[in-house]
Amino acid sequence: MTTFQTYLLGFMVLVVGLALAAYLLNVDPKWIGVGVVIAVGIGIIAATTHTKPRDPRPPTTPPRY
Repeated sequence: MTTFQTYLLGFMVLVVGLALAAYLLNVDPKWIGVGVVIAVGIGIIAATTHTKPRDPRPPTTPPRY
């Protein structure tokens, strides 16, 4: 599992927990859906930002004799 996938999985668990808490607080389901969509968008942006591609390896030079 890549770092990006792990980050998104953790963020989805957080979003589901927050949506469940909002449901238990009797928040209108329409607003729960809006919040979930916004949170998932923020999660994708954050995961993309935090999981930068690895730097390329420097070219290897043959040893000098």
